[in-house]
Amino acid sequence: MHVEELRASLQSFGWPDYLVFCLMLAICAVIGIYFCLQLRRETRTKRKSVSSSAEEAADSAASYLVGGRQMKIFPITMSLIASFISGITLLGTPTEVYLYGAQYMYIMGSLILMGVCMYYIFLPVFHELNLISTYKYLEQRYNRSLRLFGSVMFIVASLLWLPIVIYVPAIAFNQATGVNIHIVTPVVCVVCIFYTCIGGLKAVVWTDVIQTLIMFGAMALVLIKGTLDIGGPSVVWQRARETTRVEAPSFNLDLRERYTFYSLVLGGVAHWLKSNAISQNMIQRYLSLPTLRHARIAIWTFIAGVLTFLLICGYTGLLIYATYAQCDPLETKLAQRNDQLLPLLVMETLGSYPGLPGVFVAGVFSAALSSLSTGLNSLSAVILEDFVKTFYGKPLSESQTSFVMRSVVVVFGILFVALVFAVEKLGAVLQLTVTLSSVANGPLLGIFTAGVLLPWVNSKGALLGGFSSLLVMIWMCVSAQRDLVTGDLVYRRKPYSTMGCNYTYAGEPSDFSSLPSSLDAAMSPASAAPFQLYRISYLYFTLFGALVTIVVGLITSLVLNESDLDAVDPRLLTPFVRRWLERRRQKRSEVPVTKGCRIQETAT
Repeated sequence: MHVEELRASLQSFGWPDYLVFCLMLAICAVIGIYFCLQLRRETRTKRKSVSSSAEEAADSAASYLVGGRQMKIFPITMSLIASFISGITLLGTPTEVYLYGAQYMYIMGSLILMGVCMYYIFLPVFHELNLISTYKYLEQRYNRSLRLFGSVMFIVASLLWLPIVIYVPAIAFNQATGVNIHIVTPVVCVVCIFYTCIGGLKAVVWTDVIQTLIMFGAMALVLIKGTLDIGGPSVVWQRARETTRVEAPSFNLDLRERYTFYSLVLGGVAHWLKSNAISQNMIQRYLSLPTLRHARIAIWTFIAGVLTFLLICGYTGLLIYATYAQCDPLETKLAQRNDQLLPLLVMETLGSYPGLPGVFVAGVFSAALSSLSTGLNSLSAVILEDFVKTFYGKPLSESQTSFVMRSVVVVFGILFVALVFAVEKLGAVLQLTVTLSSVANGPLLGIFTAGVLLPWVNSKGALLGGFSSLLVMIWMCVSAQRDLVTGDLVYRRKPYSTMGCNYTYAGEPSDFSSLPSSLDAAMSPASAAPFQLYRISYLYFTLFGALVTIVVGLITSLVLNESDLDAVDPRLLTPFVRRWLERRRQKRSEVPVTKGCRIQETAT
């Protein structure tokens, strides 16, 4: 059998699979309709108790964007997991482990460190301020210019990230059905835009609950059936060890190496923080909980869920290699793109069971829909709070507020679908996503971190630091992605073989089972040229952008000598910095007492 015939035979998506997939979409739509009706009932009830149209509009926005700040921990945790674990994680992480080994999985340690930073540094500040838009903090801490800068950076990050999120499940659908990605993408996104537009945050959160359960179920099916088919976990482990896909952390100090202990821990913390601590997508959910205690519980339950998902995805990458150890599907073109490896495994292991491939595709699309709906809802909050209310000049009515929020969802939803055409040309999704999102998220992380930790940084310093970092990150990210696309920078894979293929393909059987795994072998001769800053590991990008922002901002503020620590609102600082500042102010306010006065008081 030729590889083309085998690929066609694996596209066995039958009517039970389409039924399961359509059922998932229908459930999401019904949830949206339910919460749309609930929002209308709540609006009618509140109209009787509020005294002005401005209060009515504020209540409407709070209900739509943060669920009235009365959400429960369980659905919010599930929503956080679903928003964080996109189709990029489901398909990209197994692919990363298959190609480059399980070194990437050590990044889980940095996720725990991120939780500590969130718990003690960022969340107490944001929750106490009772915000809807995270970027309002920047206006309170610095000025309006920084707020607009942060909001624009968030929009840019969304434009770079969400089209990739939409594109990824379309790859899985194409592998399973052969349907063109530009046919299925608009259809699925229309459903997502529909329920996000009409149902608000509550619809997004509860569809996320359903979608998270589908994701867990889909990955569990693949993991269990695939492991049984090849003879058990011991076979997976043995084949991974034979090709050094399971290895100890690398402590190499060379910044160019793809994964080291330092890039995974230091770069990983910055990577997770920009996604969780300062992103409107995630903070909006924490702020929908009634108290800080609830939000802190949600952090750790969220981290536990994400760690579980990452372990499943990492093991699945090893399972893919164990399954195709003697016939690499990328070399033979059975999988036409790197990120089609997991869908290929699904169709080979579950294709003969009607409905199960549909569960997997529904799971991957669920991950994408949850991220897309979260992004659209957050964009609605940012556009309303940071642009419309800021520049409109007078209070909005309830109907105007509703129109703006829903219009933003529709317009950006259509824009993201259109941008999928550009994403198709840009390479493997995991590195692509981290690299491109660093353009905006590096400067943002630096501005927020300086805001909560460094009271010496003023608005001019933060703005100059943010712009400096933005320019540097654009140069680094564009240069790095250009070299990957042109082949000037090539990360060589772990060992693989095509000696055991039972089908014909263009090319000769080959065995690369003895490839070295050092840095020199991991990169092409072209990339072994003199050191270039943009060729550092992509995991350092966000950290580097944040450090540029903080260093430039702090130096500028100190040189200008315009910082007034007494003018900084302590509520805008993290608790331990707040306590230091208050002790400093207390000491400065004490009236010095002379020695003679003390003697007189003692005698008295």
